[in-house]
Amino acid sequence: MKITTLKETASVEMKMEGAVNVLKQVPLSKNDGAPHFSFRVFTIGINGHTPYHQHEVEHLNYVISGNGALVRQGGQETPIGTGSFAMVLPGEMHQYKNLSQHEPLVVICAVPKEYE
Repeated sequence: MKITTLKETASVEMKMEGAVNVLKQVPLSKNDGAPHFSFRVFTIGINGHTPYHQHEVEHLNYVISGNGALVRQGGQETPIGTGSFAMVLPGEMHQYKNLSQHEPLVVICAVPKEYE
C-alpha cells in the first residue's frame, strides 16, 4: 500500500513538443508496485495546453480543479471543469487547454502502467 499527496510528489515541466506551461506529477505508478494503472497529474497553467496528439491506449481523466477545454478531432472544444470526467480512446486526437486567466487546470490521467 502507498499513500501520498501531490505536495509530496515531484513535479517536472513537460518538454514534449506542443506542450505549453504544463507540469507533470506521477503520484502512483508501476514504480510503486501498481499492478495495472499509473496515475499522472497534469497542472496546466494560465495560457497553457498539452500537445494536440493521440495515443495507442485509452486515458481516463478527472478534473481536480480549474476550467478548460478538451479539444477533440477536428478542433472542436468541449468545456471541462472541476469534477468533469473524460475518456479518450486509443487513436483519438485530443488536447487539454486551460481557459482560465486566474487559476491552473489540474487533471488526473490514468493510463495502463506500461504506458508511463
